[in-house]
Amino acid sequence: MGREVAPFNIQVNAIAQNGVKNPSYFTDEEIATPEFREKMKRRVPIGRLAEPWEPAKLAAFLASEDSNFLCGTVIPFAGGEVL
Repeated sequence: MGREVAPFNIQVNAIAQNGVKNPSYFTDEEIATPEFREKMKRRVPIGRLAEPWEPAKLAAFLASEDSNFLCGTVIPFAGGEVL
């Protein structure tokens, strides 16, 4: 889609996020366990969940004029985890 609408100065990008702190998915009690921390180390090279503000800042960047040359891009936001 990004390729199709780029000639009309319309940008289409996506954030492929995974592993963001959210109490609906990961409770504080679960995050605090040694098992959870070990799983993060094994699966996510950065070794932690993202804070909610981190993908929000990326979205704000994509919505700004500073990103006016990005189009048709999917940005993996997963701490190095292969999605």
